[in-house]
Amino acid sequence: MTEIGRNTEGHVVSLPGRPDVTVTLSWGAATDIGRRRKHNEDSFLAQAPIFVVADGMGGHASGDVASAAVVARLAEATGDFVDTAAIEAGLRAATADIMLADDDLQIGVGTTATGAAMTLQFNDPYWAVFNIGDSRVYSFERNELTQVTVDHSVVQELVDAGLIDAADAESHPDSNIITRAVGFDAEPMPDYWMIPIKLGLRMLLCSDGLTKEVNHERLRQHLAAGLSAKETASALIDAALDAGGRDNVTAIVVDVVASSGPFEFDTIPGGNTVIGKVAEPPESPTK
Repeated sequence: MTEIGRNTEGHVVSLPGRPDVTVTLSWGAATDIGRRRKHNEDSFLAQAPIFVVADGMGGHASGDVASAAVVARLAEATGDFVDTAAIEAGLRAATADIMLADDDLQIGVGTTATGAAMTLQFNDPYWAVFNIGDSRVYSFERNELTQVTVDHSVVQELVDAGLIDAADAESHPDSNIITRAVGFDAEPMPDYWMIPIKLGLRMLLCSDGLTKEVNHERLRQHLAAGLSAKETASALIDAALDAGGRDNVTAIVVDVVASSGPFEFDTIPGGNTVIGKVAEPPESPTK
């Protein structure tokens, strides 16, 4: 388990060439081994411009090596804003690092990776949300919680095909089988969503150790409680532990606490749609 970054309040970013336009962020991150695992194979990166949660493959002795490689490589991104090319370069470098570990250990090594990076679209600030696997990113705004990412998992495919109900997905016997991962000698193929960075927007990044224990409505209630980002992340971890803590659990909460300048998003050009790659997945790993 690797933690990069620290809880921060009042981080101010100015837009390139537009010093009158600023965004102020606050964030908090927390992780726990849970009540049943012997090792914490989650890792996180919590420092602007990029926030990431990586969940190493449970059952593999070095899932923590894989998750650590992802956050370490993505932490190399510099500047106030990054683009998707930088994200993909970091994921490819992490894949190479994981393959070195895999050669030494002679076992399958991999991890999920989900995150939100500050980027520019139409010269305005956006979150570039990305995902590989079944860790998730949510947005919370106007008291509504929305799951931004879509899981790369067997049960999500069953839901999409109309074969099972979304409410039954978490308890399905194949709920721990994912269809994309970073590692396993495969090209990383993230999906992307572009979310405008707006005053009052709250983002939640988490491993499935949270979402398998705390349902959508309880997540919404915690995010709506009015606590700081740091307090909210800790409260979410406690909620997962109270519900059983069957897995490692990690949460990052990022708040847009202030903004200045002549930008306001009433509509989102093109909608919050996936713009990423679609590829044949590697052999489905089990977490």
